[in-house]
Amino acid sequence: MLKLAAFLSLIWALTLLYGEMFSFWLPFLSCSWPPPPPSMTDGVDHQRDYVKIAVLTDPQLMDRTSLRLAPKSLALEAAQFYTDLYMRRAFLSSILPSEPDVILFLGDYFDGGPFLSDEEWQESWSRFKHIFDIDMLEQTTNIKLYYLAGNHDIGYAAFHSHIPEVIKRYEKAFGARNYQFTAGKVDFIAIDAQTLDGHPLNNVTLATWNFVKNVSKHSSSNSRVLLTHIPLYRPDSTACGPYRASSIINQRINRAAQDNEILYQNFITENGTNDLLDAIKPALILSGHDHDQCTVIHKSKYGSVKEHTLGTISWQQGNLFPSYMLLSASNRILPDGSIPEEAISTKVCFLPVQTYIYIWYLFLFVLTLLIAVFWPTNGVLFQHYLGGFLKNMRSLISSSFSGGGEKLKSEDETYEYEEIWDAEGSMHLIKKTFKVSSTCASESTSVERGNAVMRSVTRKPNAQETDASNPVDVTLHIGSDAVVKTLPRTNKSKTRMVIRRLVRTLSIISIVAAFNAPLYMMLLFKDWIDK
Repeated sequence: MLKLAAFLSLIWALTLLYGEMFSFWLPFLSCSWPPPPPSMTDGVDHQRDYVKIAVLTDPQLMDRTSLRLAPKSLALEAAQFYTDLYMRRAFLSSILPSEPDVILFLGDYFDGGPFLSDEEWQESWSRFKHIFDIDMLEQTTNIKLYYLAGNHDIGYAAFHSHIPEVIKRYEKAFGARNYQFTAGKVDFIAIDAQTLDGHPLNNVTLATWNFVKNVSKHSSSNSRVLLTHIPLYRPDSTACGPYRASSIINQRINRAAQDNEILYQNFITENGTNDLLDAIKPALILSGHDHDQCTVIHKSKYGSVKEHTLGTISWQQGNLFPSYMLLSASNRILPDGSIPEEAISTKVCFLPVQTYIYIWYLFLFVLTLLIAVFWPTNGVLFQHYLGGFLKNMRSLISSSFSGGGEKLKSEDETYEYEEIWDAEGSMHLIKKTFKVSSTCASESTSVERGNAVMRSVTRKPNAQETDASNPVDVTLHIGSDAVVKTLPRTNKSKTRMVIRRLVRTLSIISIVAAFNAPLYMMLLFKDWIDK
């Protein structure tokens, strides 16, 4: 039992180490920074030839608006904890070890941002800072952080005229909603996509379009990347490329009846998209919002532009395969004859599939329980049972070819059986040998001893070839009195056996749990506590 418990404990320990720690190292080990195209370098991968930018989106921290659960309930708290823990592990073990120079968030940091009270919003903001170690990054590193507003942070255009304070508290924590920054020789243009399709006279909508016009007036030799939380318009059923896991989502815009303001949209309108492309002339577009990966090509009067829609970094937002992006922005001036896209290289990196990990935990638990219940008390003697099976098969084949009805020759040596009862109340027949005369053997076809009758077919032609693994044809004739006496004893032995099995099962499970429960708790809090 101890050997079995130790083996199961080892399997569980390796499983927990992989599921809770090693699996989050794999993205870092397998997904490296994409260098600029060879035309941008001298053929050697110089790390300082490009700025390293990690891009992630849509963490959407779960809150009371996410599930139909009571606020502060145990179920909601557990869901929040394991969702937050996954993103924290992904950030600390997969993204930060890559040593990015810039971390870019593309929006939707909270789930019910516009509907949360100030107290709830501050609580979600504190959780966000803890998950992504914001205070540590700002105080002890040179990593620059940039944020983009999402619809789950400030709402759509219809919210802005009715709840203007949601924008104020967002800007107080995350900063401006429309801005630009430069990394290497690439300009990044961040816009508040939620306001683009609002009423033209709305103040926040006017502010966004005025920012776009100012950017278009200032020419720059740098390549440009447009950052928008909501993806740009594309025709319905447009293919999304090989990284897409879910079905394609087509255009959908809902407007309020009273003022025609937008209540929901999953793409920017076609007119808004064309105006953006013409004004900014981006070499690349990055977006979020859709929670799944999508790569499309837009056509503008300045040429084709690629848009990467990133998948969510959370495993609880409808995407089994969370991801993030590594982007390399060239530090060198574009040589003659090159195109703006060559200054930017991107690579999508996928995180562990948390759902599959938990399914494996459940399967392993059921398997452990079955093994503990049904594993033989003395272990499995595979060689013994295999040898007996093979000999039985040889005997069967031999008897088939010999006609099956020919009896074995009578010899002077045969067998007798003695009844032995063990401590559990089970009866066993112990095989013994004795000598009989040939006359007795010919006159009687069986030898009776007690209540057991041994037929002549049980005799062996040679004592030296006797093997305890061979089956023996034994017919037991037990009187009715003996049956009546045996039944209570048999039932009692079965009950005793069931109790022993239960005790052994509980002992094995307890040993496995005693070894692995502390390991699991250590792995949980190792990643959760602040470094």
